[in-house]
Amino acid sequence: MRDVNSRSGARPTEAGHASTSGSGTGGSEPGSVHVIVHSDRTRIVLSGEVDADLGPDLAEATADAESTGLPIEVDAQHVTFMDSSGIAFLARLATRVTDRVRIIHAPETVLFLLEVTRIGELLDVVPEGQEDAAPVTAPDHGLPTIGPGGRQSPVGPDDVA
Repeated sequence: MRDVNSRSGARPTEAGHASTSGSGTGGSEPGSVHVIVHSDRTRIVLSGEVDADLGPDLAEATADAESTGLPIEVDAQHVTFMDSSGIAFLARLATRVTDRVRIIHAPETVLFLLEVTRIGELLDVVPEGQEDAAPVTAPDHGLPTIGPGGRQSPVGPDDVA
């Protein structure tokens, strides 16, 4: 069994933290993802450019966060750029875990992407200053949830009374 706080290829930064960095390009800030496991939730902290270079790290962060069985929140405060890799990561998280994924500290550029792609409908986008509000516990996005708890499908046409 692998310890979610010491991922392969990651370098510890603080107790309970692990980070990996994407390669990035030019003078831009390379992306990074950190998985922090608390007693009551798992926080994924994104920073820099969340793009295809960070794809493998995002997939590993998804698996690590999902394996904890705890509610997940994504802190996007330090994201400077996000492409479809970041959106796919958020959509994957939203459909693989049983609790709704919370997005906290999202900058305007991330909020815009969540709105135009409608991925924000699958997540709890927490307004600034309300990070301590109680999370919603059941997904209501109407999609099957695939994760450690198995597949939960919406009611089929034959199941309706």
